[in-house]
Amino acid sequence: MKHFLLKNGERKEFAHMEMMGIINVTPDSFFAGSRTAETQAAVERADRLIQEGASFIDVGGESTRPGAEKVEIREEIDRVCPVIETIRRKHPEILLSVDTYNAETAEAAVAAGVDIINDISGLTFDENMAAVAAKAGVPVILMHTGGRPDVMQKDPHYDDVVQEVYDYLQRQINYAVASGISREKIIIDLGIGFGKTFEHNMTLLRNIDRFADLNCPQLLAVSRKTFIGALLDEEDPADRLYGTIAVTLYGQLHGIEMARVHDVKENCDAVRMMEALR
Repeated sequence: MKHFLLKNGERKEFAHMEMMGIINVTPDSFFAGSRTAETQAAVERADRLIQEGASFIDVGGESTRPGAEKVEIREEIDRVCPVIETIRRKHPEILLSVDTYNAETAEAAVAAGVDIINDISGLTFDENMAAVAAKAGVPVILMHTGGRPDVMQKDPHYDDVVQEVYDYLQRQINYAVASGISREKIIIDLGIGFGKTFEHNMTLLRNIDRFADLNCPQLLAVSRKTFIGALLDEEDPADRLYGTIAVTLYGQLHGIEMARVHDVKENCDAVRMMEALR
């Protein structure tokens, strides 16, 4: 059974797949249903996601959709920290992550109460991120991306996408450990939709078992993404729920520990039903 260590040394173990609910304190994230421009609305969304079964809440203050423009760090901090502080007070039992690639934001979020740093760049966009995570002693989610959000979908190319993503994650795990982050505080994310074509995404998912060799818990983050819309001919992200649930169940069947989703209840219900039938 894979696990990771929390800041206090407690082991977070996975008897089954668990859900990470998404809160975007942004005006431009790709799925409108996850946008919460004000602190109160974000906290109310967190209340609902936790009631629906989320074990984790991921709070982000900058959209990382393809083509998204960068947000100033001070604004990002001002967006996420009041939300984090309020959720922490209301729900001390929940695990909170901050979705950022900026070390300064991560440091402020840790001070506000987050348990995990979720870095889409795998510690590559900000040279100070590894040091901040190591000093804080919190787990990190290392994701693969093909570049920054504003350019990552401009003709992405791989000779062997599975091997290249695997090698990247292995390098970043080694870098994190060399920077003082415990091996037991690392979670990986294949970065579906980040600098990858439809075929790249599908190939990675079809070969998801390959990444078990890295011996880290894995986060599956595919909720309502473009590749699902492309396969199902659903242009609007609002119409991609059922495709998302199918990929979540696929991940569950392959032993993936965590799924980052917009729709916690629907995915939780599907996972619980599948567990009962296996």
